[in-house]
Amino acid sequence: METSSGTSASIQASLSGRYATALFSLARDASAIQQVEASLATIAKALTESADFKRLTTSPLLGRIEAGNAIAAVAPVLGLDPTTTKFLGVLAQNRRLGALPAIIATFRELAAQHRGETTAQVVSAHPLTDDQVDALKQQLRARVGRDVAVDLSVDRSLLGGLVVRIGSQRIDSSIKTRLNTLAHAMKG
Repeated sequence: METSSGTSASIQASLSGRYATALFSLARDASAIQQVEASLATIAKALTESADFKRLTTSPLLGRIEAGNAIAAVAPVLGLDPTTTKFLGVLAQNRRLGALPAIIATFRELAAQHRGETTAQVVSAHPLTDDQVDALKQQLRARVGRDVAVDLSVDRSLLGGLVVRIGSQRIDSSIKTRLNTLAHAMKG
């Protein structure tokens, strides 16, 4: 089901989807999709690499004003664009900073759709190099028949390999799954 703005109804049904759709509309109107996407990638990296930033976005102890002030102080340090900075201020005021990971994922999906790409969620046991990401994109493009944007994350419990999701399709080549399959087969 498509809405008049071209986004799927399922995206708009969730809270994070509504926020991501609003941010995407602002970015599109300001011709700043690429800048916002880059800022969101910086935020996603900060969420995984900085325990303090993660705490800032998830702590129920921080009030609206304190969270807003903290975001205003952090945004220039991270080099965030003005649209994203204002958006984070709105999230802080509405006590929705905890929804950032879902908002970022949904925004990436919307941006990929806007560019005519498909988005693949890729979970690897270790961070992928740029060459590995490029090779993966080429393989996925050959498989699905169009450009593929990748949303990367790391899960060290996989031990090795990848888990790739494109829409409802799941490709699991992780060592963890292979070992679990082998252990299950050995139980008989």
